[in-house]
Amino acid sequence: MTSDLIIAGRRFQSRLFLGTAHYPNQQIMLEALEAGGAELVTVAIRRVKPHSEGESIFDLLKDRYQILPNTAGCYTARDAILTAHLAREALGTTWIKLEVIGDEETLLPDVEELLRAAEQLVNDGFVVLPYTNDDPITCRKLEALGCAAVMPLAAPIGSGMGIRNPYNLRLIRELCSVPVIVDAGIGTASDAALAMELGCDAVLLNTAVSRAENPVKMARAMRLAIEAGRLAYEAGRIPRRLYASASSPLEGVVEA
Repeated sequence: MTSDLIIAGRRFQSRLFLGTAHYPNQQIMLEALEAGGAELVTVAIRRVKPHSEGESIFDLLKDRYQILPNTAGCYTARDAILTAHLAREALGTTWIKLEVIGDEETLLPDVEELLRAAEQLVNDGFVVLPYTNDDPITCRKLEALGCAAVMPLAAPIGSGMGIRNPYNLRLIRELCSVPVIVDAGIGTASDAALAMELGCDAVLLNTAVSRAENPVKMARAMRLAIEAGRLAYEAGRIPRRLYASASSPLEGVVEA
């Protein structure tokens, strides 16, 4: 069993956080969330109507999971701050996944606007989890502002490219004391395992599961990969060697 993850004083046994978009239907989404073992799920607050008639996605999830509203679709600090406050009003949570996107084509973060929004939301009493570039300096600035975790991308959102710069993730892990949650770009289970082996604390993903041919099986695969990767990190890998090293002891070997 791996150690628990603690964010802003809250303990999580699962290190897999899942998104709720793009599933074939709600039943498959619920089965995938269950198979993944996620305790925290994220929902784009601007893309749903919390007070619409009938059962909303929040009604569907609120008794089973901790909901982490996100500011997806925001392109300025002002919009992200407003959206976070709307989420707090509607859902009664101070937790927010902060996204401030630079443009529609790359969906990469606008760092200047992200830092501005993070500072304001922390001052407003939010538990801020910011989606950001895999830039160690930006992550360190976000931590200094009071963010409860940092969420560097592995690759652009929805690309499935996997971890493009593992060295930066290692630097972020070494420079930041808050939890490091890899967010975006994960394509398959081995990507998630590598993120954990690098020392990251958790993985948040959506598309890799929701658009898999079998989302439920992929969610299960991600869960197992994250558990295995974390176990390997905590166990400590052997150092890499250029030359072979005999695995059997040479002492007491019978001479020819």
